[in-house]
This record gives sequence, structure tokens and C-alpha cells, in this order.
Amino acid sequence: MYSLLRPLLFRLDAERAHERALSTLSWCARHPGALSLLRSVCAVRDERLEVTRCGLTFPNPIGLAAGFDKNGTAIPAWSALGFGFVEIGTVTSIGQQGNPKPRLFRLPLDRAIINRMGFNNEGAVAISERLASLGVGDRPVPLGINIGKSKSVPIEQAAEDYQQSLRRLWPYADYLVINVSSPNTPELRKLQDRQHLETILTVSKELCSHDRKPVFVKIAPELSWAHVDDVIELVESFGLGGIVACNTTLSRGGLQTSAVEAGGLSGRPLRKRSLELLRHICAHSTLPVISVGGISNLQDVIERLKAGACLVQLYTAMVYQGPRLVRELNRGLIAYVERQGYEAVEEIIASGISRPR
Repeated sequence: MYSLLRPLLFRLDAERAHERALSTLSWCARHPGALSLLRSVCAVRDERLEVTRCGLTFPNPIGLAAGFDKNGTAIPAWSALGFGFVEIGTVTSIGQQGNPKPRLFRLPLDRAIINRMGFNNEGAVAISERLASLGVGDRPVPLGINIGKSKSVPIEQAAEDYQQSLRRLWPYADYLVINVSSPNTPELRKLQDRQHLETILTVSKELCSHDRKPVFVKIAPELSWAHVDDVIELVESFGLGGIVACNTTLSRGGLQTSAVEAGGLSGRPLRKRSLELLRHICAHSTLPVISVGGISNLQDVIERLKAGACLVQLYTAMVYQGPRLVRELNRGLIAYVERQGYEAVEEIIASGISRPR
């Protein structure tokens, strides 16, 4: 079905196609009959797929990456599509329009996307009110909220800005992600430096002391190993949840397409670097890692789990392969578990690299 629909969607501007897809899913999210139909066609439920980390149980290890559903308008629909968890955002304390259009571009030959959206979202207050209106049954899978810095806030006041968003959204999240790695907000990546990041994480720890929830830090693929080690040390010392590796890249190496547009590159070309980051983090820590970047098939998922990831995320691959991709991946994981004689997906993770003790 999607093979017939995709050419029509690809005739549209990339952002307009995204808006139409999200609008359709948001409509489905408000209609139980539509959700039931989606679930029957796309979702796979099997206890062997479950992963438990940070006190949370994920029905399967495949999640929706931040960026698709920025305002959390389609949350029930994502679980109906088969995702084991959903990450909304990036959310900022101040609602903002983002960067001028056009700002989203497909690279079909590379199975990639370039975006310079600029954290366009309704803001923490509006999104918290939407989340407050959702019933428990509307959130059958863990919900992550990805938080970034408002563009109008100076970098010197970044910690206070993150604090406002965290306080507002904390009650509605199962886990939170501190996004200091998008390339599309001026100076944001400076917040990955040890001094800035330590200040922001202090705010997170204060909130955790009252209501314990896992907090992850999302890092850029361009970080040096020394910088990655700094992040590892800080996340460990603050007792936070783990690391999301990684965000979009500014690199254009190896592309078949002549890419002149500015912005972060996601999709297949990011696969090698995101895997390298995952392996480095897992070789130097026992932190839970959510691996994202270039994941598009079953082999990729198994490779990440064996490399130490406890969960994976995707977004760009779904644009090219359609919403039933998650079903195919989950069914593939079950088949792999059976072939290997395992009891569950957790054994794939356990069969991978030896982590530090």
C-alpha cells in the first residue's frame, strides 16, 4: 500500500507531506475505531519483545525518535502503529515558529533527510495542557519528552530555560531527554561543553530528587571521544538515566546527492557514525543507551542491540519505507529470537559486547 502512496506524498513539499501524515495520525488518535484498525494492521504484541530499563517496561525496543510529533498530537496512534515507546518534541519553554521555510528536504538516493526546522513547537505550557488531557489508556507505551533551549534565550540563561520546561512537563513524562545537540539552534551545541552541561544536569537532578524519573542526554555525532567521555562521566556522576546517541549530523560525506541545503542530516548516511558512538559509550560505561541514526532494517536493529543499545529509535526510515516498517522489524526480532533459541529480545542484548563492571 505505501509503495503506491509514497510517490504521491513525494510530489509534495517534504514539510507539507509531513504535516498531512501527522494530521491523519492525529485524527486517528482521537477515534478509537481508527486506532483499533491501525493496531490490527501494524502492531505486534509479544512478551518476548519486552525490554525493561530504568524502571520502565517497553513492549518492544523500537521507538519513534523525536522530531516527528513535536507537539504530542498523535501519541495514541504511535503505539497503534507498533512502536514500543514514543518521544515527542523537541519542546522549548517558549513556543516558537522555527526557521523560515523551506526547511525540510528529502535525499531519496541516500535514504536521508536534511532538516533545519529550528525547534518549531507550541511551547511547554500548551503541550503540558494537551498531555494533561490524555487518559491513562491513551498512553499504552512509555512516553519520552525531548527538551531544548528556546532560541530567544541567551546561552548564559540556558539552565533556567531548561528548568522551566522540565518543571512544566515532568509530571507527564515517563522519561525526559535533554537535547543539547541539534545543529539548528544557534550555539545550542556549546551546551555539550562540560561546564554548561553540568549546570543543566544539576537542574535535572534536583527534580529527580523529588520524583525519580530517567533523564537522558542526547549528543551530537560530531563530538570528540574526549567530549563523549565527559558526557558519560557527568551522566554517571549525576545518577541520570543514560544517553541518546545520536542527533543529526552536519557532515555531508559519502552522499550520492549534491546536498547544498544547510541543516542536520538524518537517515542511512548517519548509520556508521551512530554505531561508532554506541560502541564507544558501551565500551566505557554501563549506562543505558538509546541508539538512533541510520536504522532502517532488522540487521541494523540486531546490530545495535548486540553493540549494547537497550532501545533503538527511527524516523527517517519510516518516511521511505512506510508505517508498517515497525511491524516488520518486530516480527523479524521474534523470528530471530526463535532461530537463536532465545527466550526473549533481552537475550540479544545480553549476547552482545561485554560491558564494564
